[in-house]
Amino acid sequence: MIVVPAPSSKPSMETRAVKPVEALIIDKQPLFLAALGSLLEAPPLSAHVVTASRSDVGLDIARTQPISLVFCELRAEPLSGVELVGVLASEERAIPVVLLGDDGDEPQLAAALAMSVAGAFSKNSALDEFLVGVRAVVSGHRAIGSGLLVRLLERPTGLRAPESETFAGRLSPTELAILGMIGQAQSIPAIAANRGISHKTVRNHLAKIYRKLDLHGRTEAMLWAARMGLTGS
Repeated sequence: MIVVPAPSSKPSMETRAVKPVEALIIDKQPLFLAALGSLLEAPPLSAHVVTASRSDVGLDIARTQPISLVFCELRAEPLSGVELVGVLASEERAIPVVLLGDDGDEPQLAAALAMSVAGAFSKNSALDEFLVGVRAVVSGHRAIGSGLLVRLLERPTGLRAPESETFAGRLSPTELAILGMIGQAQSIPAIAANRGISHKTVRNHLAKIYRKLDLHGRTEAMLWAARMGLTGS
C-alpha cells in the first residue's frame, strides 16, 4: 500500500486529534454494504455508518448530515465514483472520498488519482491493509491499496508509461533523487532534511518534476518513481 503524506501544514498522523468518524458507504450490493458497515463500526475505527445504494441519494446525505468520510464504489449510479469525488471536492465542506474498485477498474482509478480522491482500494483488499489505509485517510493522508497499485504499475492504461530512454534526460540529478524519495513516500520536511535544502526549494523542485513529466500531483509521481525503479524496492 502507498500512503501519500499530507502537506506539512496539516497535523501529522501521530499528533492529529482523533475524532469520531461519520462514514457514508455508497454501493449497489446490500451484502457488501452490510459487511463494510460492520467492519467500520467495529474497533479500532468505531465509526457511525450511514449507507446508500444510489450515489445521488448518498450525495444528498453527504450534504445534509455531518459526514466526515465517504466510501463509494467506482461503478456507482447514477453518478460514478469519480464524478462523486469531483462534486464533493467542489463543495464548501470538502469531504474525503475512498473509492472501492473491482477488477477492470484501473482506468477509472487512474482518473481519480488526478483528482481529490483520498483513497482507492480493491474490494478484495486484505482487511488489515484496508483498515490501516482508512486510518491514514482519517489522519489527512491519501492511501492506495497494494492490489490496485500493482495493477496500475503493470498496466499503462490510465497513467502514461514513461519511455526509459528519454526519461532520465527530462530531469536533473537532483530532481531524480527527489522523485525517488517521493516514491518512498517521504514527506517534504524529510526530503528537505535529507538534501540540506529548504521546504520551499523542495516544492520548487516538485513543481518542475510535475511540469516536465506532465503529472498532476504526488500520487502520480509515486507511481512514476515505482515504474522506473527509483524507489529502491
